[in-house]
Amino acid sequence: MILFTDAVVAIAVTLLVLPLVDVVPEVAREHRPATEVITGHQPEIWTFLLSFAVIIRLWLSHHKAYQHVRAYSTPLLLCNSAWLLAIVVLPFSTEMVGVFDSSRFTTGLYIGTVLVAAGLQAAMYLIIRSDPEVASQDNPVPGEFVLGPVTATVLLLFSLVVALAVPTVGYWALLLLLLSGPVEWAWRRRRAVAEA
Repeated sequence: MILFTDAVVAIAVTLLVLPLVDVVPEVAREHRPATEVITGHQPEIWTFLLSFAVIIRLWLSHHKAYQHVRAYSTPLLLCNSAWLLAIVVLPFSTEMVGVFDSSRFTTGLYIGTVLVAAGLQAAMYLIIRSDPEVASQDNPVPGEFVLGPVTATVLLLFSLVVALAVPTVGYWALLLLLLSGPVEWAWRRRRAVAEA
């Protein structure tokens, strides 16, 4: 399953760049300067870079979780399959963001796709942690690992709500993800105080 997941993620990352590759012959056919490949397509380039970073981050987190797996269960396989669906939809939503003007629909589609992927990843962490048939006995998932994906999911949900409620904020709502570290720190501190 890991090899299949890695292959699907690699294909999704590759699909992200294909629209940019198509721009090169278009600019050449119109006899425009080569610099226009970059200067004339900055929204597409930025969305490519953002989505590349998002997919790689999700993939790294996926690998981190699966270091703690000794066996697969049906819920884990279904969750992983749904996660892969969200990953392969991301190049589509990225293309929508790069081609169309920012709107509630494109913003909602993009942030919503990332939210679904993050939520499914949090669910995988919880399945791995809670199912003794799945979790490695030698290398169990520490509780703090679950906190990261859950925090990201909650912050993405807030980002989606803010972006849809205040359309002028748009993709800037994703900056709420910068609060992940402080939220996780505050949660750990609160828990440590409660246990003391």
